[in-house]
This record gives sequence, structure tokens and C-alpha cells, in this order.
Amino acid sequence: MSRTPQSRPHHRPPTRHDTRRPGTAPTRTPVRGRTATAHPRPTDLFADRLLAVLSGQRPVHWMLRHTAGPAYDDLVRLAERTPLRTRGSRPTVRDLGWFVPRDGALEVFARIAAGEHLRALAFRLEQAHDLRWRCTAVELATPPTRRPTGL
Repeated sequence: MSRTPQSRPHHRPPTRHDTRRPGTAPTRTPVRGRTATAHPRPTDLFADRLLAVLSGQRPVHWMLRHTAGPAYDDLVRLAERTPLRTRGSRPTVRDLGWFVPRDGALEVFARIAAGEHLRALAFRLEQAHDLRWRCTAVELATPPTRRPTGL
């Protein structure tokens, strides 16, 4: 009995031809002129990180090594209420700006679109001796409380 030669060996599974790879992430829209190949600015990174924590997508301890001083305690207090959690679409950074009060420090503000509402987020970044940026202060504008009418 003779066998016909095979084009590939039988000791390996066939090659995958599916173009949808599990390891690729969806592409993001560039923020303020940032290209996909350029390194993201620390302002963009921290805005995304704080947004993930304050919307409940990430736990607060995820920011522990990225904060310094009382900023972690402020973040814990803010994140307890998950103030940026929305139903449906995720909150996004609408606009971002910063001020440089001195070398190695940035004061950043961000406008966050959370559902139908626009919220304000402010944080301060300081560069440590190891050249890493750390968040040293964070504040989130809370919506005004409604007072009962007729009082």
C-alpha cells in the first residue's frame, strides 16, 4: 500500500488564518494631535487612569504607586461614590489642559463627558527624583445639590 506525500507534517496543528488576533487592542483616537506612535504625555495617561478609577472600571489600589502624599486618600474618598459611573457608554476625556507652575510640576484640568453630563476633573502631577510622574492632588467637581423648593 502506498501513501501520497502530504504538504505539511501531521504533528502540528494547522496554521491559523483568522485575522482577528486576540492580543490586539482596538485603536484609539489621538488626543490633541497625538499620533499612535508617539509616547503619550503624562497628562493624558493620568487623566485616563483617574477616569478608570472614578468610573469604577479599575480598583483604587491600582493607582497606589502612581500617587504621592495625600492624593491617594483623596482618591479613595472620591472613588467610594464612583462619581463618573454611567449607564451605557463609558465616560471619556473631552478636553485636557495644563499649567506649568514650575519645572517638574503640572496642574491639569480635564472635562469629562459622563453620560449626558460634563464634569470637571483637576489633578496635580509632580516629577520625582526617579523621573516618574506621580499624582499629588486630585479634585472632582461635584454637581450642585438640589434644595427643596418652597423653603
